[in-house]
Amino acid sequence: MSQAPAADPRDHTPTEQPLRRLHVGETEVVLLGTAHVSRASAEAVARLLNEETFDAVAVELCPSRYQALLDPNALERLDLVQVIRQGRASVVLANLALGAYQQRLAEELEVEPGAEMKTAAQEARRRGLPVLLIDRDIGTTLRRVYRQAPWWRRMNLIGGLMGSVVSREKIDGAEIERLKEGDILENTFAQFAEEDRDLFRPLIEERDRYMVARLCQELAGAGHRKVLVVIGAGHLKGMSERLEQGCPADPGAEIAELERLPPPSPWPRRLPWLIVALVLAGFAIGFSRSPELGWAMVGDWVFINGGLAALGVLIARGHPLTVIAAFLAAPLTSLNPMVGAGMVTALVEGLIRRPSVGDFQRLRQDTAHLKGWWRNRVARTLLVFLFSTLGSAAGTYLAGFRIAERLLG
Repeated sequence: MSQAPAADPRDHTPTEQPLRRLHVGETEVVLLGTAHVSRASAEAVARLLNEETFDAVAVELCPSRYQALLDPNALERLDLVQVIRQGRASVVLANLALGAYQQRLAEELEVEPGAEMKTAAQEARRRGLPVLLIDRDIGTTLRRVYRQAPWWRRMNLIGGLMGSVVSREKIDGAEIERLKEGDILENTFAQFAEEDRDLFRPLIEERDRYMVARLCQELAGAGHRKVLVVIGAGHLKGMSERLEQGCPADPGAEIAELERLPPPSPWPRRLPWLIVALVLAGFAIGFSRSPELGWAMVGDWVFINGGLAALGVLIARGHPLTVIAAFLAAPLTSLNPMVGAGMVTALVEGLIRRPSVGDFQRLRQDTAHLKGWWRNRVARTLLVFLFSTLGSAAGTYLAGFRIAERLLG
């Protein structure tokens, strides 16, 4: 599969969507660029499959997103307690935020999110054609984005996600069509961090490489004569250029490299333990000077740390018992970085206000609207996790500064 493909002089756009025809070895590859929330894109996919004969259809989906697209009830089987215990609450939150942005756009245009990918998969299955899943897992992509960004710029990513949820700016059909010039993930973040273009390399360029490698891997020895590849139009140029240069010598090695998570910076792991050591040393120094000073410092630690964690739960509109749990747990969990205050508060909230089947069924629709995050018990539990974690983190530093002031005062 190392032969460089030749551009097809028949490149055209009968579907009125960006389209490119290439030859990879003996296989004709038709790359169709789409907007992920566009009625025209979904119609273009169906029209192309009706007008031409293909041996397989490749889509910009990973197995988990493919399953979620074809099985919209998958969220109903989400084990919230397991998600929290396994430390996956932040990833689920990020996925919901991205889904909320896409769902909001879809509701404004009355188009189902991912309709063009769903159409491609359903039409392929109806014709008995194999569906090739060529995209990287979204969790891996987001983790690579986060770990490759400098720590001071990661707030832009969080801001972009939060902004995609709270923004109420109306976006018309013409603007959606302009999304064909980008990618749904890129556009989500680009609205709020336009100057940080280097953050988007894992979102776009790496996925171009990944999808080319996966496509080459699928084509190797399969004997497909003609394959339709449905991708976001933001990937059309990059994938075309890479395919024109030929398939990677070892697609499997390329895929493994792009799935590997960069090692986390040691400082985020060491800093909490350093703070714990300084706080405990401060307590020891305080009590050595006088019991009154020592207990005053303990009081600062408990009331500042616990108070801000409890405030976070209040902002998330958690149960009163969860507020109490946050106040009691945060001062202790902050002295043990292995357990976060958010894990404790989310478990308490989830046990006291157990989400119903209806909460899981409505999760995707509710999180498309700001108020729905507080109305839906699943989403609210995740907000309890988020805001109590942020409150406890802020309380740790503020209480630490207060203890230092007492020692130096």
